[in-house]
Amino acid sequence: MLRKMLVVDDSLLLHKMYDLVLRRYATQGTAIVHAYDGAEALKLLGLHADVDLILLDVNMPTMDGLEFLRLRRPDPVLASIAVIVVSTEGKDHDTQLAMSEGASDYITKPFDPARLHHKIEAILRKGVGELRAHG
Repeated sequence: MLRKMLVVDDSLLLHKMYDLVLRRYATQGTAIVHAYDGAEALKLLGLHADVDLILLDVNMPTMDGLEFLRLRRPDPVLASIAVIVVSTEGKDHDTQLAMSEGASDYITKPFDPARLHHKIEAILRKGVGELRAHG
């Protein structure tokens, strides 16, 4: 089973790191689509509606992660895609805000690759159908 993940972050270095981490820990294959801000992510989702999971930064130019979460909510297909926010913002308020905007989970940078993998697997194990039914 091929998985497709959308990585949304303004850092080229982090995109390279995600590539390494996701390919190292992926047990069933992973295709990765890259976006560098929320606006680009929304455009790419129009082309890649089969994305299983989004890894989303908060602090980005043009459109930040929270605005991306808000703008995807009215679209039932986009709102059904699980999102793990990966951010340098680590206060409880930041986590609660992202979760209230529709994030499935939250992890702070710098992150432990094994922990990120565990969170990804936990979400994907729940089943996309279940997440979409409750999204």
